[in-house]
Amino acid sequence: MEGAPAGGAGPPVDEVATAVYTVPTDSPEADGTLSWDATTLVVAHVRSGTTGGLGYTYGAPATAHVIDEQLAGVVTGRGALDVPAANEAMSRAVRNAGRPGLVAGALSAVDTALWDLKARLLGVPLVRLLGAAAGAVPVYGSGGFTTYGEQAQDRQLREWVAEQGIPRVKIKIGESWGAAEDRDRRRIGLARRSIGDAAELYVDANGAYTRKQAIRLGGRLADHGVTWFEEPVSSDDLAGLAQVRAAVGADVAAGEYGYALPYFWHLLAAQAVDCVQADITRCGGLTVWLRIAALAQAAGLAISGHCAPHLHAHAAAAVPNLRHLEWFHDHVRIENRLFDGVLDPAGGSVRPGADGAPGHGLSLRARAAEPYRVG
Repeated sequence: MEGAPAGGAGPPVDEVATAVYTVPTDSPEADGTLSWDATTLVVAHVRSGTTGGLGYTYGAPATAHVIDEQLAGVVTGRGALDVPAANEAMSRAVRNAGRPGLVAGALSAVDTALWDLKARLLGVPLVRLLGAAAGAVPVYGSGGFTTYGEQAQDRQLREWVAEQGIPRVKIKIGESWGAAEDRDRRRIGLARRSIGDAAELYVDANGAYTRKQAIRLGGRLADHGVTWFEEPVSSDDLAGLAQVRAAVGADVAAGEYGYALPYFWHLLAAQAVDCVQADITRCGGLTVWLRIAALAQAAGLAISGHCAPHLHAHAAAAVPNLRHLEWFHDHVRIENRLFDGVLDPAGGSVRPGADGAPGHGLSLRARAAEPYRVG
């Protein structure tokens, strides 16, 4: 904070470093508004003495430049145990750099790395440092990309439900900015056929529909027992989200593109959602994610962790109003490939900290990651 010394209680942060990895997808992927064939992981490493902490975000390689040039100097020398102070200092330092978007991702990666470092310095799992509200974190299988054909979608959904025992799954809809409504409807019906009547079915339009399109689809969602309608319209259209929420039976969710705490206050004030989503890799890291959860609880709502499941798990276990955590195919595939210490979702939940490993328990598999390194 301004006027406060860089140091603090406990050992100082001695170093902040970055690495960037781009991993191709196993097949072309798309949602309602975007298509991609590779995903980039930006890793932040922090060190105090011989102890290291690790955080990351998914985004453009330039995110690493922000960490190196805008944030490393702010954090280095500060007390490693005073993570909220470092978060505030970083947030103030990037005021004129444009905090939302890419810069928020950089800040989030460093913040989460600092929490991991603190827990490792204290020799405890991160969930024990935070204090557990539950031992198990429910997850939902997430993928069902609009690029998938019928067989690929069916295979993925059955793997989650029948093989892994995950009783809730989500597919992408809103193909081509809402221009393929007929195919969206068919795919929803096929998804229900794949998973049977007992599993929960969710859909995610990624903001592709107009308000009236989303409302018209509401009846079809009800026909197939869909209980979660994510970003039916743009997450920036709070009035539109509220309008859709009032008109459909499925729970409306949004928040993954919230880059700072005030966005979530406005989201709640607009009564725009039935469940708040927040992404620890975008919103300001674990420090801010916990504050968002508290805002949601004060409004009588649950929170859901968006993507990057292994990075969310400990924070998710620490809040009493958690609904679930997104077990996102693309990120799970990358995290399983590049890290040791990954979690097992069998039965529909994960148990962070159960093995007693300090911090969030993840460690980068340097040899496995090296072929994908681009920065």
